[in-house]
Amino acid sequence: MRKISTLQIRDLVSELCIEANTRLRRDVLKALKDALKREKNKRAKKLLKVILENALIAKKERLAICQDTGLAVVFLELGRDTEVRGDLKSAVNKGVELGYKKGYLRNSVVPHPLLRGKPKYSPSVIHTDITKGSRLKITVLPKGFGCENKTQLKMFNPAVDIDKIKEFVIKAVKEAGPDACPPFVVGVGMGGTADYACLLAKKALLRKIGVTNRDLEVSRLEDELLKKINRLNIGPMGLGGETTALGVNIEIYPTHIAGLPVAVNISCHALRSRTGEL
Repeated sequence: MRKISTLQIRDLVSELCIEANTRLRRDVLKALKDALKREKNKRAKKLLKVILENALIAKKERLAICQDTGLAVVFLELGRDTEVRGDLKSAVNKGVELGYKKGYLRNSVVPHPLLRGKPKYSPSVIHTDITKGSRLKITVLPKGFGCENKTQLKMFNPAVDIDKIKEFVIKAVKEAGPDACPPFVVGVGMGGTADYACLLAKKALLRKIGVTNRDLEVSRLEDELLKKINRLNIGPMGLGGETTALGVNIEIYPTHIAGLPVAVNISCHALRSRTGEL
């Protein structure tokens, strides 16, 4: 049994929070650069250049890529041969608080959803999976709410025509429009229960852009949706162009015979996440 201390967890989470908020993922950078080469709209090309320049400055100066440093969503993959000494949840939240303070990141978490109150740095939203082995894998996804607010869920009839699902995803992107800071990465979750479909949609954002789903039918759907979304002419920052989305990632899971949950979780162009292991 491999033992990991809560201090190790706190310190790793702290660093991942800073790295995620100040260094854009390599796959996102590549997707933006590729989009810049393809884009024909002059205004859109200019905006893509500004987005890339912003990412470069953020990395160089170790500054937040966006003023909305999000609500930290933390994914834990805990090996079953691992023993955590102490309170795992508390260690993660302390790490988020420490990282956000050290990185001069915005405190955006209100303690009560209705009464609101003074903003804080934590708690985070934590999802835990038990896996094989003796490692603890931690992924931090700071989720800004300009795009999180555009999340949509629909409980389809299981006999629904696939075109209706396509329409739902495209409609969700249309309604997000300029408010969610395109170009987007569109996460889609299909299957499970309503809550699990939403989780799948968010997990889809962690998959690298350009890495398609292993299921051939789903992979084809990802490609088709991306092409249709990029014909919407929303473009970078909603000012027109061929680059409305950088990618569409779909995750699926078995579901009940009587239902077909589909969720859409959109990320802005600043799709930020970082992963580390102990």
